[in-house]
Amino acid sequence: MLVVPLLVLTLFVFALVDLILRRSDHVKHLPKVAWVFIVILLPLIGSILWFAVGREYETSVSRPRTLRMPATRSDPWSASGRSRASDLDPASTEAQLAALEREIEDAERAERIRRLEDELRRRSDTGETA
Repeated sequence: MLVVPLLVLTLFVFALVDLILRRSDHVKHLPKVAWVFIVILLPLIGSILWFAVGREYETSVSRPRTLRMPATRSDPWSASGRSRASDLDPASTEAQLAALEREIEDAERAERIRRLEDELRRRSDTGETA
């Protein structure tokens, strides 16, 4: 019934999207544009050929990318705070969250201190007493 055409259409769309999003240096045997024409003109055969012959697969197992927090508490935007290889620690998610919570608490504490200093300065300027 409609199952086979839907499978062919799904394979075609998946192959075309994969082909378009793939970098040119990860395409084998033909230029990327030629593969696009083959997949469009011959949807079933072109899609099968793309996945069997034209697509370059990763040969090495790469580690997934993870968010890495600097081990030091320096400003990450300052020149001295630029990360050295020794400053980056592949910490667990819990450690990263704990470091982020400490940073938020430090920022909130600094903001409270700034507000209190402003209030004291305003009171001293107007001559008020506590």
